[in-house]
Amino acid sequence: MINYLIIDDEIIAHDIIKGYCDLLPNMKLAKNCYDAIEALEFFQDNTVDLIFLDLNMPKLKGFEFLKTLSNPPKVIVTTAYKEHALEGYELNVIDYLLKPFSFERFLKAINKTMNLNNESRKLESPKIIKDQYVFLYSDKKHIQVNLNDILFVEAAGNYCKIVLKENLILIREKISDVLEILASDKFIQVHKSFIVSKDNIATIEGNRINIKEHQIPIGKFYKMKVFGFLKL
Repeated sequence: MINYLIIDDEIIAHDIIKGYCDLLPNMKLAKNCYDAIEALEFFQDNTVDLIFLDLNMPKLKGFEFLKTLSNPPKVIVTTAYKEHALEGYELNVIDYLLKPFSFERFLKAINKTMNLNNESRKLESPKIIKDQYVFLYSDKKHIQVNLNDILFVEAAGNYCKIVLKENLILIREKISDVLEILASDKFIQVHKSFIVSKDNIATIEGNRINIKEHQIPIGKFYKMKVFGFLKL
């Protein structure tokens, strides 16, 4: 469960963000704050996992508020002003959503948050994490996919085929964007048109990776990186 806080002086922004979050499981609204002062009062007795933070607010600007927090939660900036992006990344902001943003763009930011949550839990415990997942948009719906079920990804023109253990999903995304939302310790691009799951590799023969009945080529410009990633 991700507990989140919305800090924005525009009511419509709260409605949009909450509406998007309501479409996803495991997202729980902690509070609506309409300025940073109200948020500071909230943090005196409460914590959250994630903040959706506007920048241009009265009384106290978004980044100035963020600098007052000694141990800030994860932050996704939601703003109409792109000129502050550099400062945001210096403050370890997870993502920077320019208003108005689509649900698909919003979903990419949430996927980044989930991947970071999973990485943190790995550092805290040696136990295998079983609930890593991403949401993929296919056939006019958002599908929750367990990362462990993904065998490989294949670029197909303007689309990507996500080949799973039991079926496949076709999504309209570039392969570079798909790689960005997958867990970096589980997946690696091995060819300009292929990403593979490390955990599902059966064998490697020459420049071919075998996963179940599939053979995936290793591109000559990727071979050294692949062998280093797999410690071969």
